[in-house]
Amino acid sequence: MLHRHLNDGVGYILPAIDDVIDRGKRKDWAQLRSAALEDRAIMEKILRVALAHAQDPYAQRYHFWRHYAEQHLRLT
Repeated sequence: MLHRHLNDGVGYILPAIDDVIDRGKRKDWAQLRSAALEDRAIMEKILRVALAHAQDPYAQRYHFWRHYAEQHLRLT
C-alpha cells in the first residue's frame, strides 16, 4: 500500500508513521517494525505518534504500537 509521506523518499517521518499505523495492513506494519528495530529513532517516533492518540479508547492500533514501542525501548 502506498502511504502518504513515504513516496517522497524522506523515510519514516511522523506523518508517515501515523499513516502506516492508521491505514496500514500487516505487510506495512512488518516493514515499519523492521525499520524500527534497525533504528531506535524510528521506534521513538512510533511512541510519539502513538502517545498522541493515547486518550482515544478506540484507537486500538495506536495502543498496540504504544505498548510495543514502550516495551522495546525499555529493553534496549
